[in-house]
Amino acid sequence: MSLASQRTTAVPVAETETDVVPREPSRWSLKHPRSRLAWIRPAIWLPLVVMLALLGGLWQWGTARMPYLLPPLSAVGDTLTHNPGYYLRNAGITLEESLLGLAMSFVAAFLLAVVMSEAPLVRRAVMPIAVVLNVTPLVAIAPALVVAFGFGSAPKLIITALICFFPILINTAVGLRSVPQPVLQVYKTMNASRLEMLVHLRVPNALPYLFAALRIVTPLSVIGAVVAELSASGSTGGLGTVISNASSMNQLAVVYAAIGVLAVLGSALMLVITVIERRALHWHESAADRT
Repeated sequence: MSLASQRTTAVPVAETETDVVPREPSRWSLKHPRSRLAWIRPAIWLPLVVMLALLGGLWQWGTARMPYLLPPLSAVGDTLTHNPGYYLRNAGITLEESLLGLAMSFVAAFLLAVVMSEAPLVRRAVMPIAVVLNVTPLVAIAPALVVAFGFGSAPKLIITALICFFPILINTAVGLRSVPQPVLQVYKTMNASRLEMLVHLRVPNALPYLFAALRIVTPLSVIGAVVAELSASGSTGGLGTVISNASSMNQLAVVYAAIGVLAVLGSALMLVITVIERRALHWHESAADRT
């Protein structure tokens, strides 16, 4: 047979399975390693359910032996269901105080961290004062703040902001100064200004550190607002005031109901920060480890 006839009668070889590029499963498929429906897997929710059941059993056991310390869970649930508006209204006051205090501390700490990263003399002057402020018991100065600013929301906002200030300052300052030197040299060889390096290099590099600080201070802002309500006399609302009033009247169910609402509030804020972080840092190498 001639070579020409061999060419015309040649049959194309079928592609083998190894030549076919496998398609990645959809994000809505449970086969995807980062599926959006991963929460329905028993391995995700079952450990939490078992842990909550165990804690509930321990609570009931403690209630039977220490009724003066732990009220029955049914009593806590009844006070929540019979008067939910009371808890929601006071939770809104505490949430407003915590978010405003957090915003104040965020702006002040971020701007100060930027100045410290650009001026070492400012860092040497400010950092010792920030450390002293961080170790100062803020509850002790709450009465002085009430005398200085009155019985309004100002003392509570100041206490909340001071509690959140130090972690944001330290993490942001470290993030702004932790840019790799080779990358800095590249920007310098391109004659980039200090403002350009700050906006395009230092601030993006500090975002993981900043979100790490927010994961710490967001629950702290709720705690700070409650501590301010407990320590600053003249409080007319908030979950801290609810706890204080209920404790004075020995209403344990109301106290633990308010504590439960605070726990839900802090967890919800943490969830919001986590979602924002995943959106903002999708480019960062740490995003590959999230499930």
